[in-house]
Amino acid sequence: MNRRSLLVVPILISIVAVAIVVSMATAAPGEPEASATAVVTRVVQPGLADEVSLAVTAPPRDDRVVANYSYPADGSIVRLSSAGARVVAQPGVSSIAQSGLNVVSVSLLGGEITLDSIDLRASVAAGPANASVDVPASSLTGLVVLGQPVTPTPNSVVPLADWGTLEILASTSETTRNAPRAASASLTALRIKVTTDHGGLPAGSSIEVGSIATSTVAAAPVVPAKEPTRPTASAPPVRPIVPASAPREPGTSIAGAPPELVRPAPEVTAQFSNGGYVFPIYGPASYGDTFGASRPGISGGWHHGEDIFSPLGTPLLAVADGTMFSVGWNDIGGWRMWLRDRLGNEFYYAHLSAYSPLAVNGKQVEAGDVIGFMGNTGDAEFTPSHLHFEIHPVSLLSLGYDGAVAPYPFLNAWRRAEDVSFDAGRAYLPLDGPAGSPSAVAPPAGAVLLEASDISSASGLTPGGLKATLSGQAPKSPTGGGDR
Repeated sequence: MNRRSLLVVPILISIVAVAIVVSMATAAPGEPEASATAVVTRVVQPGLADEVSLAVTAPPRDDRVVANYSYPADGSIVRLSSAGARVVAQPGVSSIAQSGLNVVSVSLLGGEITLDSIDLRASVAAGPANASVDVPASSLTGLVVLGQPVTPTPNSVVPLADWGTLEILASTSETTRNAPRAASASLTALRIKVTTDHGGLPAGSSIEVGSIATSTVAAAPVVPAKEPTRPTASAPPVRPIVPASAPREPGTSIAGAPPELVRPAPEVTAQFSNGGYVFPIYGPASYGDTFGASRPGISGGWHHGEDIFSPLGTPLLAVADGTMFSVGWNDIGGWRMWLRDRLGNEFYYAHLSAYSPLAVNGKQVEAGDVIGFMGNTGDAEFTPSHLHFEIHPVSLLSLGYDGAVAPYPFLNAWRRAEDVSFDAGRAYLPLDGPAGSPSAVAPPAGAVLLEASDISSASGLTPGGLKATLSGQAPKSPTGGGDR
């Protein structure tokens, strides 16, 4: 049993300048690829090597900052206060790539073009069932061109007197749904093209500020010669028959963890937030922000959680004090389990390889307890080992299974032993507008929890499922698979 140890982590607020588009090579069919780049500023002049303030590339993962940059020394062409960029890429049967950057205070060509800040992000993924692109709304504030304020409009071009043009928020994206599935996206905040000698630059020069590019190609899944062993509802050798009161989820479910999948829990030391929350993985882990991304191969058609990648067998931790429920097998989630904290918020863990002795229906656990181990069971059997993790705040339980919020900001906060209110969680498009927009927030939670119900039994994935649940009818279990 773990004792809480509060870790205060200094928060480094990096104010960052933004990235530039770099071409992505296309992998041969069937070969996995994932790459991401970010370039803060690049000056291109005929006959000279490019002048770059900061460029990062993944793989491997990279996260860097730059401050008080000037080119040339007097800053007559480019000057910026501070900038930073972060890139992540992981190739495989399921490939992901992400780029992001921010910038503060940029001056170009002696102040002829200035802006206050830029924030760009792009995420792409490709796997056995789908390829998707997620480019949240970009932030480009305080743009002034030749003394006149300009409202940034994506893919717009502004003439620069008689000496050049300015491209604003130029972007491209592409997905390939046929195998090998692939996805790519690129975004450049500002691109100046000089057509006549000006400001110390010869004709044919260009200045790019804030560009990011991502690209993925999924590997072809390897089909095993022998069908892997999995539980069946008709002949469970060591597992009990599903009781009538068990949660009903899409696919076939079997309650309970068989003895052969229960392993001793190692001793771990977790970092606790003031509110008592813990990051769900013990040890190194990587993840992106794919909540709400298209999942056309499954019921519902969108990603209800986040995939956190880590080596097979990595310990999984209870994120809060609470009660375990719905421990057992599901055709989609594989070996999975749910945890309800003491405030009524519910958390879903899927694709486990094994359980700890604490993973028992009705068992009280403490934040930081080891409750399971990383795997790739269920519909993730041909993917790298990962935890599919969902957050269902108490304020959204009435919406059924679709009452989920994006785990990404909470995972980031819990890694730093910080707290984030579930009231401000980003919900899916049908509830709040575009995912990632400032308006995309869940409704405020009630002051007192009067009643909670197992939302795992209320499948919002089934057409008409929510209506049936609210009317007290049992929703039909859909067919088909796919990571939720």
